[in-house]
Amino acid sequence: MSEGTPMRVLCTTIAHSTHFHSMVPLAWALRCAGHEVRVASRPALTDTITGAGLTAVEVGKDDRLSGGRVGAAAPAAPATGASQVDFTALRAGEWDPHDLLGFYTMLVPSFFAGLNDDAMIDDLVEVARDWRPDLVIWEPLTWAGAIAARVSGAAHARLLWSADVLGLVRQQFLAELARVPAPERDDPMAEWLTWTLDRHGCEFDEEVVGGQLTIDQEPPAVRLPVRGRSLPMQYVPYNGPAVLPDWLRKSPSRPRVCLTLGVSARNGRGRTTVSFGDVLSALGDLHVEVVVTASGQERGALGEVPRNVRVVEFVPLHAVLPSCAAIVHHGGAGTWSTAIRAGVPQLIIPEIWDTGIKADLITEAGAGLCQPRPTMTPRSVREHLLRLLEEPSFAEAAARLRAEMLAQPTPAELVPRLERFVAEQRR
Repeated sequence: MSEGTPMRVLCTTIAHSTHFHSMVPLAWALRCAGHEVRVASRPALTDTITGAGLTAVEVGKDDRLSGGRVGAAAPAAPATGASQVDFTALRAGEWDPHDLLGFYTMLVPSFFAGLNDDAMIDDLVEVARDWRPDLVIWEPLTWAGAIAARVSGAAHARLLWSADVLGLVRQQFLAELARVPAPERDDPMAEWLTWTLDRHGCEFDEEVVGGQLTIDQEPPAVRLPVRGRSLPMQYVPYNGPAVLPDWLRKSPSRPRVCLTLGVSARNGRGRTTVSFGDVLSALGDLHVEVVVTASGQERGALGEVPRNVRVVEFVPLHAVLPSCAAIVHHGGAGTWSTAIRAGVPQLIIPEIWDTGIKADLITEAGAGLCQPRPTMTPRSVREHLLRLLEEPSFAEAAARLRAEMLAQPTPAELVPRLERFVAEQRR
């Protein structure tokens, strides 16, 4: 590829809208720089991809881990028991080696290989062999992208949508594995990827797990260490098609608080017995405006809400958060990053997967607090929220995080670096 020649870029993701949303700003930055971009995923995500104005390529078929179920339950890890994993202990280096092996033993066959089944991988490999992309960009659960890149000879980069928990697991697992005599080593992740690559005439190495390059969208203060080469990129939120509501065009007359508990909490995957209607009642006498996202069915379950509560089915977070003094949420990747970009203090109620780590990171940065679900009460949520609103240190720390994020290259500014990266891989 000579300098100035447009690249072919293949983005690929599991059939989960929020994972895809994290890729859209960079995909469009590449398009606006003159590069050709296609997005490959299962058919369930096609309308979401084309709705973002991008070209979709359908690979594999929809199954129990794609489409409505994954798209609605985000992602399917709780069904495998992964939601019970204590990733905060992992950060402290306190995971037992048997737990690290158990992580892969459990999740590779039940989750990772399901999201990247043979049909999806084979279709994606065929697409890559036929189209010959220069660069494949894949989100952290779509190892099919790394496989397709390896088979087709393309450069490839992993685009993080949150703190690199999977990378941290892998780093610690490999460190423990190195202490085990070679004949006794067991690596389910490497075994699965080795068998898969062998079917396509290629060999396995750790680049297939972690990418030749990692694009990290989090600011340094809340970033986990990334193994290998990485590039920072400013997180730019994309929430899908949206219309700005009239009420949001005016500044609030009192401090505004956003409360959103995510799709997984809405579907009853939470482990709390606290009614969120009771939580809202506990906030009813505060001098704040509470904006709650809830569907029609969920709205009915809330019962009668206080007069200072506004219930909406959907509002784009990037539009509402700049007007907020605080946010209460489940720890979802897009919500977490959008709140950081807006400089809003966060109260996180960890729900699944990596949300506990994100809650710890934001607390350590001084920009928020964590409310564990097992100890959650309406009173505890109220007390935590009052601290965020009344203690200036939280807003000051949130402003520092925002400044860190905005100091990173925008997606448009990252494009020339990706061009150089691809040129280096071609040499």
